[in-house]
Amino acid sequence: MNRRDFIRKSGAAATLPVIGVASLHGVSNGQESRRDTFNLNYASHFGMFKENAGQDLIDQIQFMYDHGFRSLEDNGMKGRSISDQNKIAKKMSQLGMNMGVFVAHKIYWKEPNLTNGDKILQDEFVKEVKESVEVAKRVNATWMTVVPGFVDLGKEMGYQTANLVDALRRASDVLEPHGLVMVLEPLNWWTNHAGQFLTKIPQAYEICRAVDNPSCKILFDIYHQQISEGNLIPNIDMAWEEIDYFQIGDNPGRKEPTTGEINYRNVFKHIYDKGFTGILGMEHGNSKPGKAGEMAVIEAYRKVDVF
Repeated sequence: MNRRDFIRKSGAAATLPVIGVASLHGVSNGQESRRDTFNLNYASHFGMFKENAGQDLIDQIQFMYDHGFRSLEDNGMKGRSISDQNKIAKKMSQLGMNMGVFVAHKIYWKEPNLTNGDKILQDEFVKEVKESVEVAKRVNATWMTVVPGFVDLGKEMGYQTANLVDALRRASDVLEPHGLVMVLEPLNWWTNHAGQFLTKIPQAYEICRAVDNPSCKILFDIYHQQISEGNLIPNIDMAWEEIDYFQIGDNPGRKEPTTGEINYRNVFKHIYDKGFTGILGMEHGNSKPGKAGEMAVIEAYRKVDVF
């Protein structure tokens, strides 16, 4: 059994139990901190708690841990120095925390790269995925985000899909021997990413089934999918076998749960009841500024994690 299968089947992605123990733990940066964890494994990101924790990344990790979070995601991890990557990994290992996604490659926001079949651009993508393997090993990560890039307006969607599948099969061959997983992220076209090729969960599901490799799965970003298609819980069910990672944000605004229209308590309960033991990344901003706003984020997760 490879590392990826072990994590998904055994729940080893959460190295500590995620059932709250309702205990208090010391004082962190002047704030009484809670050590009780959550029912689901939420991953905060650098900068989310910097007003309370300070600018130092290691102090921010400690603050996250003290307030019950057992994972971290960092889109920009690949761009950090090796020294910083090693420091982050060491601290997380000491605390028993898990690493969530980082972005695996250059994303083409305004021009096609994986959809047009250009061999040079495909080779560039595969090379960057190979580089990301070393980053993943360094920071003890399993998942990395892949965004296929802009649509090719000169090609039918079927041809673009075939070109993308070819690229993803090559990348999967790189990742699978290491037990690593690239997760494809559909993005909404209304408010953030007009022109991107991958927009909906059924589309991502079709692509993953065509690639047919355990190293190619779906990142289900609940914020993006509420905008693009809604129907969240049924789509989670229909695509379940290909989903390996979730990200969070309420709509409108892309802030913490309880600030928008998504019933996160029900969505999270559904994910929990299905037995999901992986990571849910908190890829959103804070609705309120300052220290109080950061603590409001934590309380929002306490509120919706009750089930």
